[in-house]
Amino acid sequence: MRVRGAGGGRVSIAGVACYRPGDRPHLYYQLLIYRRRKGEPKGFTWADYRDLIIAAHRQLAAPLVWVWDNLNIHLAPELADFAAENEEWLRVYRLPAYAPDLNPAEGIWSLLKRSMVNFAAADLNGLVRIVKRKLKKIQYRPHLIDGCLAATGLQLEPW
Repeated sequence: MRVRGAGGGRVSIAGVACYRPGDRPHLYYQLLIYRRRKGEPKGFTWADYRDLIIAAHRQLAAPLVWVWDNLNIHLAPELADFAAENEEWLRVYRLPAYAPDLNPAEGIWSLLKRSMVNFAAADLNGLVRIVKRKLKKIQYRPHLIDGCLAATGLQLEPW
């Protein structure tokens, strides 16, 4: 999401919807705020995604089955090496190309965008506050997160 005017900038979101049979779903996310400053990263790195995987693993205290779409950074060799090093608790699967309808996280982003349609942010900090508030609302409504999985047509099976 971009903000025009006074300095501009961008807010990027990396997130994961986590499901476990018999448990409520969880949404974990990380924001990256780009303020157009020299040397500041514009997007998430492979290390940021690695950290998100580790945080989800620690919070859930369970093995993970991680499903990636085909975003360039998801295909980074460093992430493949990380998955290979942690295969006792992490299994990584890739979605087919151009298959956003199989990715529950796409449903989360759709919910977020629809909830923000009537909001106007005065500046980048205002946009960050709105995004955090809306994501927090989604986090505390597990039926919405469950609905994103149901919309894919995929089903959970015990490990």
